Amino acid sequence: MRRVIAAHFPGDGIFGEEFGREREGAGRVWVLDPIDGTRAFVTGRPLFGTLIGLLEEGRPVLGLIDQPITGERWLGIAGETLRFRGPFGGTPGCRPCPMLAEAELAATSPAMFSPAQASRFTRLAGAVRRVSWGGDCYGYGLLALGMIDIIAEADLKLWDWAALAPVVESAGGAVCDWRGQPLAEGGDGTMLALGDPARREDALALLAG
Repeated sequence: MRRVIAAHFPGDGIFGEEFGREREGAGRVWVLDPIDGTRAFVTGRPLFGTLIGLLEEGRPVLGLIDQPITGERWLGIAGETLRFRGPFGGTPGCRPCPMLAEAELAATSPAMFSPAQASRFTRLAGAVRRVSWGGDCYGYGLLALGMIDIIAEADLKLWDWAALAPVVESAGGAVCDWRGQPLAEGGDGTMLALGDPARREDALALLAG
């Protein structure tokens, strides 16, 4: 991926979980995570994915989630409608969620939360219909297809979320951190993704520190 990007966009920066950063200070930066969901990958569960994000002046403007086993691919571009390809069908777009009590909430693992964050997540979990664990980036793909309503996670690095934000937003959803602030490199690592932006303040009130 780095070789292809360097060949086509030689002035762009590259940053990834592996091999660090190239061309520090570039206005456009490609953010790569070749395998998001290592535990799922090594145990043979098709819940991992390859993530490619693009930042312009620090703002995520393009995101791709690719699941090579199922053949599913989500592409989100700022200002455009989500593009989805998959052998099982699926209609791109988040679904409405009239109230938190009807929401499906997901997170990758309880181990990602500090004790204080776990307490805050538990408050949110107590207000929804049910909680599902596991999924990594695949969960965000499901949210963008209207199968999950809320994802609340912590301990995320730039390469974990840079591709996910445009996918969720181009599907009609919203993303922020647990304080309601835009996601940014150097943030606190929390992420709240909502299929229905109308539930944003409800969820943030329960996640408040």
